[in-house]
Amino acid sequence: MPSTSTPQPRGLYHPSAEHDACGVGFVASIQGAASHDIVRWAVQCVCNVTHRGAVSADAKTGDGAGVLTQIPHRLFAKVLRTLGAGARPGLGVHGRAGDVAPGSYAVGVFFLPQAAEASGARQIVEQELSRHGVALLGWRRVPVEASALGDKALKTLPDIQHLLVARPAAWAPEEFEWRLFLIRRRIEQAWTRKGLTDCYVPSFSSRTIVYKGLLVAPQLSLFYRDLSDPDYTAAIALFHQRYSTNTFPNWELAQPFRFLAHNGEINTLPGNRNWMAAREPELSSNRWKQDLKDLFPIIQAGGSDSMSLDNVLELLVMSGRDILHAMMMLVPDAWQGMVEMDEQVKGFYRYHALLMEPWDGPAALTFTDGVLVGAVLDRNGLRPARYWVTKDEIVIMGSEVGIVEMDPVRIIEKGRLGPGHILAVDTARKRLLKDAQIKREYAAAKPYLEWANQSTVPIEEIANGHIADEVVVEPESLTRHQVAFGYTDEELHMIIEPMVKTGKEPVFSMGDDTPLSVLSKKPKPLFTYFKQLFAQVTNPPIDPIREELVMSL
Repeated sequence: MPSTSTPQPRGLYHPSAEHDACGVGFVASIQGAASHDIVRWAVQCVCNVTHRGAVSADAKTGDGAGVLTQIPHRLFAKVLRTLGAGARPGLGVHGRAGDVAPGSYAVGVFFLPQAAEASGARQIVEQELSRHGVALLGWRRVPVEASALGDKALKTLPDIQHLLVARPAAWAPEEFEWRLFLIRRRIEQAWTRKGLTDCYVPSFSSRTIVYKGLLVAPQLSLFYRDLSDPDYTAAIALFHQRYSTNTFPNWELAQPFRFLAHNGEINTLPGNRNWMAAREPELSSNRWKQDLKDLFPIIQAGGSDSMSLDNVLELLVMSGRDILHAMMMLVPDAWQGMVEMDEQVKGFYRYHALLMEPWDGPAALTFTDGVLVGAVLDRNGLRPARYWVTKDEIVIMGSEVGIVEMDPVRIIEKGRLGPGHILAVDTARKRLLKDAQIKREYAAAKPYLEWANQSTVPIEEIANGHIADEVVVEPESLTRHQVAFGYTDEELHMIIEPMVKTGKEPVFSMGDDTPLSVLSKKPKPLFTYFKQLFAQVTNPPIDPIREELVMSL
């Protein structure tokens, strides 16, 4: 839910017009070996990309920083014993600190108001858990050091609580995850109905947990004391330092989100959001059945571009697709113009293009479901993503090289992601998966090429098997055609003529004083009412003729 600190539209200003660029990455063990070193390195990494974030005038309030890790079971075994849940049947917490059975419980991270209405928010949570037959193990106030915060962050500091719940015996671990998603969405909707706008759930899972806030990265482990506990161990840790030109900074919009962290902008965002809203009446699911309506709206109001993408990724994963499949659907390679691409891989992308439009960047994205962790660049490739692999099978990926202190002797491989490339660490299969391998595996999983051919009809076939011959316009009728289609003398000389002579798009300096078509007193061609949005931050202009691999007009 959007916080009341989020700026509201006013006059000609709308907060959706903002954009962002950040520092992002992950640290992971290929063997799935949980250790405190993984967490410590992730915190060191995010501190070393502090320069990619921003800081408020008080010099202490950041735009947001955080980590997304696997649930540290040794740490929460101690928490469960403190709550008196250590001997609960099925949890496996009977002896040593590491005896918690993974998947037997879940942890929710809750940002609640620092006011009397917090008790009402908690009551709604407990009612929804009871409705679903999920046992509440207890609430835990997260140990924090408020003195580490800047003034603005301190004034908006929520009451940060952990909610621990037990998995019902009748639910398999996979079912537990998607039912927690449904419970969380129903909680959020109940909060909205009650007008509780300062409540937010950064994560609610039996696999992953988020520690984030309105911080500068070096404050992260100072503020969240858990991160310095040697019992905080994980095999996967995502990190993110935010530069919030995308939206105004607040606690909720700090990253990572529940599945991903993002550096860049989603420049196709208005279309992406509109298409997802338009799909909602047509969606159906054997998993959700009548509960599907409780997941709407898919994209929650007031979020950033990254949060919107995370909303859609979460729906796809919780509805049954694995996270790599979902990311390849959302952020496709530039398959249309790549002649050398394997036809089966191209068939995969062709088929999924019928289901989902691309969420185009520039974007460097890291993502995890708690078992698999990965990174992907959008097809433009305008954001950096570099990685190291060590002798002891640790993968460190980040926005820059050298973001963690590491003896060079330990490093056995260095690389970077190119446009449209994807990289993943699968801790279940204990493998590092590279771009070509991932795409081949997913393309071969189903007959996507056959399905795409069956589902599409080439436009040439519609035109009776051939494309119409070139239209010839006689000189005496040219002026009549130009008037009919609304071409002005200025457009002919400043736009059409340079394109004809150079084969390039005309590039103007800033300051086009032509009125928008919707405000103009003169008749305009229909197509002038529509504009395509592109990046406004640190990106060169893209020529669709010379960059046809990544452009689809």
